[in-house]
Amino acid sequence: MDNSNQKIHTFLMFEGKAEEAMNYYTSIFDQSEIMTITRYGENGPGEEGTVVQATFSIKGQVFMCSDSYVKHEFTFTPSISLFVTCDTEEEINRAFEELSEDGNVYMPLQAYPFSEKFGWVGDKFGVTWQLNLAKS
Repeated sequence: MDNSNQKIHTFLMFEGKAEEAMNYYTSIFDQSEIMTITRYGENGPGEEGTVVQATFSIKGQVFMCSDSYVKHEFTFTPSISLFVTCDTEEEINRAFEELSEDGNVYMPLQAYPFSEKFGWVGDKFGVTWQLNLAKS
């Protein structure tokens, strides 16, 4: 996948869960893959084997992520979310079910005045997702 023209990437910062999150996200959505991973070595500064920087794609959109070796007091917030247009009922149902497991449902998956099927969920890592079914 050539995304050399993409100049802005969403960058997700985790504390030791970046690879787990990437594997999780790419297993949920169609047309998704882990593209690159650079890991910390034995000389740090992060824990050996954790992610210095990685890229993955979901439905052709490239994201970046890392494991912060600095502990911090902040995390993800629902005020920013990833809006995904799902192509099929099966995909939106699967994504909503899996992302809401051990997470938070902000808007249940159902019809709304603005969409025939939509749901908003925060996943187990704290990342929030707005899932919308493509118009048929």
